[in-house]
Amino acid sequence: MSNVFNFTFVPWFRSVAPYIHKHRHNTLVVGIAGEAIAAGKLQNLAQDLALIQSMGVEIVLVHGFRPQVNEQLRLKGHEARYSHGMRITDEVALDCAQEAAGQLRYEIEAAFSQGLPNTPMAGATVRVISGNFITARPVGLMDGVDFQHSGLVRKVDTEGIQRTLDMGAMVLLSPFGFSPTGEAFNLTMEDVATSVAVALQADKLMFLTEVPGIRVDEADPESGIDTELPLADARKMLAALPAPTQPTDTAFYLQHCIRACEGGVDRSHILPFSVDGALLLEIYTHDGIGTMVVDEKLESVREATMDDVSGIVALIEPFEKDGTLVKRDRTEIERDAGNYTIIEHDGVIFGCAALYPYPEARTGEMAALTVSPDTQSQGDGERLLKRIETRAKAQGLQSIFVLTTRTMHWFIKRGFVQVGADWLPEARKRKYNWDRKSQVLVKKLS
Repeated sequence: MSNVFNFTFVPWFRSVAPYIHKHRHNTLVVGIAGEAIAAGKLQNLAQDLALIQSMGVEIVLVHGFRPQVNEQLRLKGHEARYSHGMRITDEVALDCAQEAAGQLRYEIEAAFSQGLPNTPMAGATVRVISGNFITARPVGLMDGVDFQHSGLVRKVDTEGIQRTLDMGAMVLLSPFGFSPTGEAFNLTMEDVATSVAVALQADKLMFLTEVPGIRVDEADPESGIDTELPLADARKMLAALPAPTQPTDTAFYLQHCIRACEGGVDRSHILPFSVDGALLLEIYTHDGIGTMVVDEKLESVREATMDDVSGIVALIEPFEKDGTLVKRDRTEIERDAGNYTIIEHDGVIFGCAALYPYPEARTGEMAALTVSPDTQSQGDGERLLKRIETRAKAQGLQSIFVLTTRTMHWFIKRGFVQVGADWLPEARKRKYNWDRKSQVLVKKLS
């Protein structure tokens, strides 16, 4: 195995390990648009879901079948009709939906029966269990439109689903439900997935869709994807958007993500099925892919506690080894834990900085400013600097200073000026390493 592979694999695996640990025993509801299956993505999706389940995640899979039903209708010379973003299901459309659901369930079960080819998991088939877990009710009349056999979720058999998950099986649901009298109703994948996620109080609801996510600027189709959307902002956005009529409308999946979060689901996601491995990227990497709606910001800047010492040590250790930072013993960090400010994202520390005050000189040293290579150039350094400045002002300090050998220009761009080592407070001057020849930079606090 090449040294290059070792160099890239080991840091990558270490960065993924916290997410593997975090999501073990979580419940994940995945809604897959029928367009994804029509586009030939089923095999890779099945492999990714099998891999995720092997790492201890409980999975409920809900498939859509919009294009498959439309194809069946086309073959029968029958027009597909929609209103309010839902299918109007007459007798012919209901027959087509039943045919499409049966075919798709067969294809999905076959895909999971193949395991992961050419890997140690080749024989590890995934047990997939379906059932009458959904009780439905008719949509009825809406604005004068009779939706006939289209329905909405009335009740979810959470006990039955959880018992199946506890057996180690994956639950597969089609967008169908039955009334207490046995009448069948055509449901939407989005309604089923959202209702199940809320009923189970799932940790995540993930939609694999034909859209890449929610754009930062919906008026600009070239703008980037907003990877993390607080629930309050999502509500405001939805209120300003027109009512959705098709899956590519911004509000179409967003409304279900909001409903899920309001119902107690921790996080809901809109992911593009066009990106291979989208589920893995969203669950096991820092930034993920697509848009996540969450009830609160996952990234926080806060003061460190003793529980954060291990994370701080792991963060700064590589920079100590290459000489960017001065070596600090763990006992020193434990003693000074209260001096540290950290940036935490989803329980993982990605940045830190410490403030050591010298009250007699009305100044303080900002030390150990570190940002993980995974998140550099995203403004974390500036956020840490601002928090350190705020802490220094609160202590009555008039300036802060840093000692650096490699990042002088970064600090100069942010208002620091270079001074001689003689400027340092007497207590700090006695500890100054003249052999290291660190540059001293000072910033006055307004």
